[in-house]
Amino acid sequence: MLSTTPRTTLGRKKHRAVTDRSALYDVLDEGLICHLGIVRDGAPIVLPTGYGRDGDTLYLHGSTGASSLRMASSDLDVCVTVTLLDGIVYSRSVNNHSMNYRSAVIFGSAKPVVDAEAKMHGLKVLTDHLAPGSWEHAREVNAKEFAAVSVLSLDLAEASVKMRAEGPDDEPEDLDADAAWAGVLPVRTVFGAPEPSTDLSPGWTTPPHVTGRE
Repeated sequence: MLSTTPRTTLGRKKHRAVTDRSALYDVLDEGLICHLGIVRDGAPIVLPTGYGRDGDTLYLHGSTGASSLRMASSDLDVCVTVTLLDGIVYSRSVNNHSMNYRSAVIFGSAKPVVDAEAKMHGLKVLTDHLAPGSWEHAREVNAKEFAAVSVLSLDLAEASVKMRAEGPDDEPEDLDADAAWAGVLPVRTVFGAPEPSTDLSPGWTTPPHVTGRE
C-alpha cells in the first residue's frame, strides 16, 4: 500500500486515488520523463529530466554543472511527478471536458549517489528505462563522462497515485438536451520506425533491442 501523509492525501476527487503500490510502479515504468520540482533562491522551479526505477528507489540524473541537481541533493525536499495522458474526454458542456490520465507524485529528499559502484548501477537503471538493451550494445561510460554526470536517488516511501479512466460526467440537464457529441478520444504513445543515423557505415542493420521496442 502507498503511504498516507498530509502531502499524499488528495484534497479533491478522493475517489480517484489509487492506494495499491503496484499502480505507482506501473506509472513510473511506463513513463519516460518526470518533472523534478525544487525551490531555488526562494522561487519554485520545475525541470523535466530522465529517470529510472529499481524497486522502491527512483534514480534521477543530470550534469554535475546543473545547479538544480546540486540544490536537489542538498537535503532539500523535492517533488517528482510523472503523468500519462490516456484520453481527451469530450462532454456535452465545455465546463465538463476533462482528461483520462494516470499520475504519480513522489515527495522526499533526493540523495547524491557518490559510491562509484552504486552510481554506475544508477546509470544502468536510467539507461535501461529510457533505451533498454543499450547498456550492453553501446560503448561503456568512460571516466570523464562518469565524472561529469550526477546521479540522485529518491526513496518511494511517500507517494500518491491518481487516475481517471471513464467517460463524460455530464449534468442531467445536458443529458436530457442531448445537444452535443460526448465521448473519449484515446491518446497513445507509440514508437515509430527507427531512423538510422546518416553517418553509420554501410552494412549496419537496426539491432533487435531498437526494432523490438513496444
